[in-house]
Amino acid sequence: NMIIKTYPIGIYEENIYVLIDEKSKDACIVDPGGNGNLLIKNIEELGCNIKYILLTHGHFDHVEALNEVVEKFKAPIYMNENEVHFMKTDRTVFGNLPKEYKLVKDGDTLPFGDGEIKCIHTPGHTKGGMCYLYKDAMFTGDTLFKGSVGRSDFIGGDFNELIQSIKTKLMILDKDIKIYPGHMESSTIGYEKLRNPFLQDEFEIF
Repeated sequence: NMIIKTYPIGIYEENIYVLIDEKSKDACIVDPGGNGNLLIKNIEELGCNIKYILLTHGHFDHVEALNEVVEKFKAPIYMNENEVHFMKTDRTVFGNLPKEYKLVKDGDTLPFGDGEIKCIHTPGHTKGGMCYLYKDAMFTGDTLFKGSVGRSDFIGGDFNELIQSIKTKLMILDKDIKIYPGHMESSTIGYEKLRNPFLQDEFEIF
């Protein structure tokens, strides 16, 4: 069984998630933004073993506590290589590139619990945007929100690419999959299919 803890503790209330496999007590942290000390204190209280740190993208509100978290838990960071250039060069919305990291691309899997985490590349909010799916839980970063989609007006963003990513990579998944976005509350694939105004085909009504 899995447990998902949510900590929206930065000033931008970015959702930091900790996914825990109850049996092995292995865990991964998704997008460690926010206040490092507070986050570490919260995670330590869970008494689990941090196996991975997963980045959905490199915007600063999603990586603010990255260095402290790595220092503390010594777990490898996974991200998509398309974020590397932006984290090196852009100082408007991207955070600093970590010293060490591993790369994931579309279709990669990471062993976890009694299954695996599937890595899904969904460019549009950023070039290297990734969603991570474990069983019936998917972490969508700032790609897909409840009733909305991520912004595409930042450097490296592209609205058409974003909608294309969501429709072809996420909306094809099981409707009962729960989505855990980078901000605000969770939703499901089924709900977004029906209700998300950005994903409706306006022409179907005629």
